[in-house]
Amino acid sequence: MKWSLNNIFFVLGLVVVVVMLFTFDVSFVELWDHICRAGYWLIPIIGIWIVIYGLNALAWMAIIKGNTDPDEHVGFWRIFKLTITGYALNYATPVGGLGGEPYRIMELSKDISKQHATSSVILYAMMHMFSHFWFWFSTVFFYLILALAGDEACSLNTTVCIVLGVIVVFCLIAFYLFSRGYRYGLVVRAIRWIGHLPGLKGWSQRFLAAHAESLHKVDEQIAALHQQSRRNFYVALLLEYFARVVQSAEVLFMLLLFGIDGGGGFDGIMLTYMHSILIVSLTTLFANLIGFLPMQLGVQEGGFALSTAALGLTAAQGLFVSIICR
Repeated sequence: MKWSLNNIFFVLGLVVVVVMLFTFDVSFVELWDHICRAGYWLIPIIGIWIVIYGLNALAWMAIIKGNTDPDEHVGFWRIFKLTITGYALNYATPVGGLGGEPYRIMELSKDISKQHATSSVILYAMMHMFSHFWFWFSTVFFYLILALAGDEACSLNTTVCIVLGVIVVFCLIAFYLFSRGYRYGLVVRAIRWIGHLPGLKGWSQRFLAAHAESLHKVDEQIAALHQQSRRNFYVALLLEYFARVVQSAEVLFMLLLFGIDGGGGFDGIMLTYMHSILIVSLTTLFANLIGFLPMQLGVQEGGFALSTAALGLTAAQGLFVSIICR
Protein backbone atom coordinates (compact mmCIF):
# COMPACT_ATOMS: atom_id res chain seq x y z
CA MET A 1 0.00 0.00 0.00
CA LYS A 2 1.31 3.44 -0.87
CA TRP A 3 2.17 5.94 1.84
CA SER A 4 -0.69 8.20 0.66
CA LEU A 5 -3.23 5.39 1.11
CA ASN A 6 -1.99 4.80 4.65
CA ASN A 7 -2.69 8.46 5.35
CA ILE A 8 -6.18 8.15 3.87
CA PHE A 9 -6.99 5.26 6.20
CA PHE A 10 -5.54 7.18 9.16
CA VAL A 11 -7.61 10.30 8.38
CA LEU A 12 -10.71 8.15 7.83
CA GLY A 13 -10.26 6.66 11.27
CA LEU A 14 -9.90 10.09 12.89
CA VAL A 15 -13.01 11.42 11.14
CA VAL A 16 -15.11 8.45 12.23
CA VAL A 17 -13.95 8.76 15.84
CA VAL A 18 -14.89 12.46 15.84
CA VAL A 19 -18.31 11.66 14.33
CA MET A 20 -18.85 8.95 16.93
CA LEU A 21 -18.01 11.34 19.79
CA PHE A 22 -20.36 14.08 18.60
CA THR A 23 -23.26 11.72 17.81
CA PHE A 24 -23.01 9.62 20.97
CA ASP A 25 -26.25 9.67 22.95
CA VAL A 26 -24.45 10.08 26.29
CA SER A 27 -22.93 13.42 27.33
CA PHE A 28 -19.20 13.71 27.96
CA VAL A 29 -19.89 14.39 31.65
CA GLU A 30 -21.97 11.23 31.99
CA LEU A 31 -19.42 9.24 29.99
CA TRP A 32 -16.61 10.46 32.26
CA ASP A 33 -18.65 9.52 35.33
CA HIS A 34 -19.05 5.99 33.99
CA ILE A 35 -15.32 5.73 33.25
CA CYS A 36 -14.45 6.97 36.75
CA ARG A 37 -16.85 4.42 38.22
CA ALA A 38 -15.08 1.65 36.35
CA GLY A 39 -11.78 2.77 37.89
CA TYR A 40 -9.09 0.10 38.01
CA TRP A 41 -11.47 -2.39 36.40
CA LEU A 42 -10.66 -0.63 33.10
CA ILE A 43 -7.23 -2.32 33.17
CA PRO A 44 -8.53 -5.93 32.88
CA ILE A 45 -11.45 -4.76 30.70
CA ILE A 46 -9.05 -3.27 28.15
CA GLY A 47 -6.37 -5.90 28.73
CA ILE A 48 -8.70 -8.75 27.85
CA TRP A 49 -8.82 -7.43 24.29
CA ILE A 50 -5.07 -8.03 23.92
CA VAL A 51 -5.83 -11.71 24.55
CA ILE A 52 -8.83 -11.66 22.18
CA TYR A 53 -6.90 -10.05 19.32
CA GLY A 54 -4.02 -12.43 20.01
CA LEU A 55 -6.37 -15.38 19.53
CA ASN A 56 -7.74 -13.75 16.36
CA ALA A 57 -4.20 -13.34 15.04
CA LEU A 58 -3.33 -16.98 15.81
CA ALA A 59 -6.49 -18.11 13.99
CA TRP A 60 -5.57 -16.00 10.97
CA MET A 61 -2.01 -17.38 11.04
CA ALA A 62 -3.38 -20.94 11.00
CA ILE A 63 -5.39 -20.06 7.90
CA ILE A 64 -2.40 -18.41 6.21
CA LYS A 65 -0.19 -21.45 6.90
CA GLY A 66 -2.78 -23.73 5.33
CA ASN A 67 -3.27 -21.46 2.34
CA THR A 68 0.24 -20.39 1.24
CA ASP A 69 3.38 -21.84 -0.30
CA PRO A 70 6.21 -23.14 1.94
CA ASP A 71 8.47 -20.20 1.03
CA GLU A 72 5.85 -17.62 2.12
CA HIS A 73 6.02 -16.56 5.75
CA VAL A 74 4.34 -13.87 7.84
CA GLY A 75 5.34 -13.25 11.47
CA PHE A 76 2.91 -13.23 14.39
CA TRP A 77 3.41 -9.55 15.28
CA ARG A 78 2.79 -8.53 11.69
CA ILE A 79 -0.51 -10.44 11.73
CA PHE A 80 -1.34 -9.08 15.19
CA LYS A 81 -0.91 -5.51 13.90
CA LEU A 82 -3.06 -6.13 10.81
CA THR A 83 -5.69 -7.82 13.00
CA ILE A 84 -6.08 -4.78 15.25
CA THR A 85 -5.96 -2.16 12.49
CA GLY A 86 -8.32 -4.21 10.31
CA TYR A 87 -10.89 -4.47 13.08
CA ALA A 88 -10.53 -0.75 13.79
CA LEU A 89 -11.60 -0.08 10.20
CA ASN A 90 -14.36 -2.68 10.45
CA TYR A 91 -15.87 -0.91 13.45
CA ALA A 92 -15.59 2.43 11.65
CA THR A 93 -17.27 1.47 8.38
CA PRO A 94 -20.67 0.14 7.30
CA VAL A 95 -21.57 -2.90 5.14
CA GLY A 96 -21.49 -5.43 7.95
CA GLY A 97 -18.10 -4.36 9.22
CA LEU A 98 -16.10 -5.28 6.11
CA GLY A 99 -14.11 -2.06 5.71
CA GLY A 100 -10.89 -3.56 7.05
CA GLU A 101 -10.66 -6.41 4.54
CA PRO A 102 -9.37 -4.38 1.54
CA TYR A 103 -6.77 -2.83 3.86
CA ARG A 104 -5.66 -6.26 5.08
CA ILE A 105 -5.39 -7.58 1.52
CA MET A 106 -3.26 -4.63 0.40
CA GLU A 107 -0.97 -4.88 3.43
CA LEU A 108 -0.67 -8.68 3.40
CA SER A 109 0.19 -8.57 -0.32
CA LYS A 110 3.54 -7.10 0.74
CA ASP A 111 4.41 -10.41 2.42
CA ILE A 112 2.76 -13.07 0.23
CA SER A 113 1.27 -13.25 -3.27
CA LYS A 114 -1.79 -11.13 -3.95
CA GLN A 115 -3.96 -14.19 -4.65
CA HIS A 116 -2.90 -15.86 -1.41
CA ALA A 117 -3.42 -12.60 0.48
CA THR A 118 -6.91 -12.22 -0.98
CA SER A 119 -7.98 -15.79 -0.27
CA SER A 120 -6.45 -15.72 3.24
CA VAL A 121 -8.29 -12.53 4.17
CA ILE A 122 -11.58 -13.83 2.74
CA LEU A 123 -11.10 -17.16 4.53
CA TYR A 124 -10.41 -15.43 7.83
CA ALA A 125 -13.47 -13.16 7.45
CA MET A 126 -15.55 -16.27 6.74
CA MET A 127 -14.04 -18.09 9.72
CA HIS A 128 -14.67 -15.13 12.03
CA MET A 129 -18.35 -15.12 11.11
CA PHE A 130 -18.55 -18.93 11.02
CA SER A 131 -17.35 -19.05 14.63
CA HIS A 132 -20.02 -16.51 15.56
CA PHE A 133 -22.73 -18.83 14.26
CA TRP A 134 -21.29 -21.74 16.24
CA PHE A 135 -21.16 -19.49 19.32
CA TRP A 136 -24.82 -18.47 18.91
CA PHE A 137 -25.85 -22.05 18.14
CA SER A 138 -24.08 -23.55 21.17
CA THR A 139 -25.30 -20.88 23.59
CA VAL A 140 -28.90 -21.83 22.78
CA PHE A 141 -28.25 -25.24 24.33
CA PHE A 142 -26.16 -23.61 27.05
CA TYR A 143 -29.20 -21.49 27.93
CA LEU A 144 -31.44 -24.58 27.96
CA ILE A 145 -29.05 -26.39 30.32
CA LEU A 146 -29.05 -23.45 32.74
CA ALA A 147 -32.84 -23.17 32.55
CA LEU A 148 -33.37 -26.88 33.20
CA ALA A 149 -30.89 -26.68 36.07
CA GLY A 150 -33.15 -24.14 37.75
CA ASP A 151 -31.30 -20.90 37.00
CA GLU A 152 -33.81 -18.14 37.79
CA ALA A 153 -32.27 -15.80 35.19
CA CYS A 154 -33.00 -18.28 32.38
CA SER A 155 -36.75 -18.68 32.00
CA LEU A 156 -38.46 -20.98 29.50
CA ASN A 157 -41.73 -19.43 28.36
CA THR A 158 -43.35 -19.58 24.93
CA THR A 159 -41.66 -16.42 23.64
CA VAL A 160 -38.21 -17.56 24.74
CA CYS A 161 -38.69 -20.99 23.16
CA ILE A 162 -39.76 -19.40 19.85
CA VAL A 163 -36.74 -17.07 19.85
CA LEU A 164 -34.37 -19.95 20.62
CA GLY A 165 -35.96 -22.01 17.85
CA VAL A 166 -35.56 -19.18 15.34
CA ILE A 167 -31.89 -18.81 16.30
CA VAL A 168 -31.29 -22.54 15.81
CA VAL A 169 -32.93 -22.51 12.36
CA PHE A 170 -31.04 -19.33 11.42
CA CYS A 171 -27.72 -20.97 12.39
CA LEU A 172 -28.50 -24.22 10.56
CA ILE A 173 -29.21 -22.28 7.36
CA ALA A 174 -25.93 -20.42 7.83
CA PHE A 175 -24.02 -23.69 8.34
CA TYR A 176 -25.38 -24.96 5.03
CA LEU A 177 -24.37 -21.78 3.19
CA PHE A 178 -20.91 -21.81 4.74
CA SER A 179 -20.44 -25.47 3.80
CA ARG A 180 -21.21 -24.54 0.19
CA GLY A 181 -18.77 -21.64 0.34
CA TYR A 182 -15.98 -23.75 1.83
CA ARG A 183 -16.59 -26.54 -0.67
CA TYR A 184 -16.85 -24.53 -3.88
CA GLY A 185 -15.58 -21.04 -3.03
CA LEU A 186 -17.72 -17.93 -3.09
CA VAL A 187 -15.88 -15.05 -4.75
CA VAL A 188 -17.18 -15.67 -8.28
CA ARG A 189 -20.69 -16.28 -6.95
CA ALA A 190 -20.52 -13.08 -4.91
CA ILE A 191 -19.51 -11.01 -7.95
CA ARG A 192 -22.33 -12.55 -9.97
CA TRP A 193 -24.79 -11.83 -7.16
CA ILE A 194 -23.66 -8.19 -7.10
CA GLY A 195 -24.55 -8.07 -10.80
CA HIS A 196 -28.22 -8.54 -9.87
CA LEU A 197 -28.20 -5.22 -7.99
CA PRO A 198 -29.58 -2.21 -9.90
CA GLY A 199 -26.93 -0.47 -11.98
CA LEU A 200 -24.15 -2.99 -11.24
CA LYS A 201 -24.81 -5.64 -13.88
CA GLY A 202 -22.38 -4.11 -16.37
CA TRP A 203 -19.64 -3.66 -13.78
CA SER A 204 -20.06 -7.26 -12.59
CA GLN A 205 -19.77 -8.68 -16.11
CA ARG A 206 -16.70 -6.53 -16.93
CA PHE A 207 -14.99 -7.42 -13.65
CA LEU A 208 -15.59 -11.15 -14.13
CA ALA A 209 -14.36 -10.99 -17.72
CA ALA A 210 -11.18 -9.11 -16.76
CA HIS A 211 -10.29 -11.14 -13.66
CA ALA A 212 -11.92 -14.52 -14.30
CA GLU A 213 -8.73 -16.58 -13.94
CA SER A 214 -7.59 -14.85 -10.74
CA LEU A 215 -11.04 -15.06 -9.14
CA HIS A 216 -11.34 -18.77 -9.91
CA LYS A 217 -7.89 -19.37 -8.39
CA VAL A 218 -8.95 -17.54 -5.24
CA ASP A 219 -12.06 -19.75 -5.05
CA GLU A 220 -9.88 -22.83 -5.50
CA GLN A 221 -7.66 -21.72 -2.61
CA ILE A 222 -10.72 -21.12 -0.41
CA ALA A 223 -11.98 -24.64 -1.13
CA ALA A 224 -8.50 -26.13 -0.67
CA LEU A 225 -8.23 -25.03 2.98
CA HIS A 226 -11.19 -27.16 4.07
CA GLN A 227 -10.39 -30.06 1.74
CA GLN A 228 -6.60 -30.28 2.11
CA SER A 229 -5.72 -28.44 5.35
CA ARG A 230 -8.48 -29.54 7.71
CA ARG A 231 -6.23 -29.34 10.76
CA ASN A 232 -5.56 -25.64 10.11
CA PHE A 233 -9.26 -25.13 9.44
CA TYR A 234 -10.40 -26.59 12.76
CA VAL A 235 -7.57 -24.97 14.73
CA ALA A 236 -8.66 -21.58 13.37
CA LEU A 237 -12.31 -22.34 14.17
CA LEU A 238 -11.52 -23.36 17.77
CA LEU A 239 -9.34 -20.28 18.34
CA GLU A 240 -12.04 -17.96 17.01
CA TYR A 241 -14.71 -19.68 19.10
CA PHE A 242 -12.55 -19.49 22.22
CA ALA A 243 -12.03 -15.76 21.53
CA ARG A 244 -15.81 -15.29 21.90
CA VAL A 245 -15.70 -17.10 25.24
CA VAL A 246 -12.78 -14.96 26.43
CA GLN A 247 -14.64 -11.82 25.30
CA SER A 248 -17.34 -12.68 27.82
CA ALA A 249 -14.86 -11.97 30.62
CA GLU A 250 -15.15 -8.28 29.70
CA VAL A 251 -18.83 -8.33 30.67
CA LEU A 252 -18.03 -10.42 33.75
CA PHE A 253 -15.64 -7.76 35.05
CA MET A 254 -18.32 -5.08 34.66
CA LEU A 255 -20.98 -7.17 36.39
CA LEU A 256 -18.59 -7.79 39.28
CA LEU A 257 -18.08 -4.03 39.44
CA PHE A 258 -21.84 -3.73 40.05
CA GLY A 259 -21.62 -6.34 42.80
CA ILE A 260 -23.40 -8.95 40.66
CA ASP A 261 -21.55 -12.15 41.54
CA GLY A 262 -24.23 -14.86 41.65
CA GLY A 263 -24.14 -15.08 45.42
CA GLY A 264 -20.38 -14.89 45.83
CA GLY A 265 -17.66 -17.48 45.94
CA PHE A 266 -16.23 -19.44 43.04
CA ASP A 267 -19.60 -20.96 42.11
CA GLY A 268 -21.26 -17.54 42.08
CA ILE A 269 -18.58 -16.01 39.87
CA MET A 270 -18.76 -18.96 37.47
CA LEU A 271 -22.55 -18.56 37.25
CA THR A 272 -22.06 -14.85 36.51
CA TYR A 273 -19.52 -15.77 33.83
CA MET A 274 -22.07 -18.10 32.24
CA HIS A 275 -24.57 -15.25 32.21
CA SER A 276 -21.87 -13.05 30.64
CA ILE A 277 -21.48 -15.58 27.83
CA LEU A 278 -25.23 -15.40 27.17
CA ILE A 279 -25.13 -11.58 27.19
CA VAL A 280 -22.28 -11.50 24.67
CA SER A 281 -24.04 -14.07 22.48
CA LEU A 282 -27.32 -12.15 22.31
CA THR A 283 -25.58 -8.79 21.92
CA THR A 284 -23.33 -9.92 19.06
CA LEU A 285 -26.28 -11.62 17.34
CA PHE A 286 -28.30 -8.40 17.51
CA ALA A 287 -25.34 -6.28 16.39
CA ASN A 288 -24.55 -8.49 13.40
CA LEU A 289 -28.17 -8.59 12.25
CA ILE A 290 -28.10 -4.79 12.00
CA GLY A 291 -24.40 -4.41 11.30
CA PHE A 292 -24.64 -1.95 8.42
CA LEU A 293 -24.45 1.12 10.69
CA PRO A 294 -21.03 2.83 10.99
CA MET A 295 -19.54 2.16 14.43
CA GLN A 296 -22.75 0.13 14.93
CA LEU A 297 -24.10 3.32 16.51
CA GLY A 298 -26.95 2.45 18.85
CA VAL A 299 -26.92 -1.21 17.80
CA GLN A 300 -24.45 -2.40 20.41
CA GLU A 301 -26.20 -0.35 23.10
CA GLY A 302 -29.57 -1.82 22.09
CA GLY A 303 -28.12 -5.31 22.11
CA PHE A 304 -26.74 -4.92 25.60
CA ALA A 305 -30.02 -3.42 26.83
CA LEU A 306 -31.99 -6.39 25.46
CA SER A 307 -29.60 -9.07 26.65
CA THR A 308 -29.11 -7.65 30.15
CA ALA A 309 -32.86 -7.09 30.57
CA ALA A 310 -33.52 -10.68 29.50
CA LEU A 311 -31.29 -11.85 32.35
CA GLY A 312 -32.95 -9.63 34.94
CA LEU A 313 -30.53 -6.68 35.03
CA THR A 314 -31.63 -3.05 35.02
CA ALA A 315 -31.52 -0.70 32.03
CA ALA A 316 -28.92 1.44 33.82
CA GLN A 317 -26.65 -1.56 34.24
CA GLY A 318 -27.07 -2.47 30.58
CA LEU A 319 -26.23 1.09 29.52
CA PHE A 320 -23.14 1.13 31.73
CA VAL A 321 -21.89 -2.15 30.24
CA SER A 322 -22.44 -0.89 26.68
CA ILE A 323 -20.71 2.45 27.33
CA ILE A 324 -17.62 0.90 28.89
CA CYS A 325 -17.47 -1.67 26.08
CA ARG A 326 -17.67 1.16 23.56
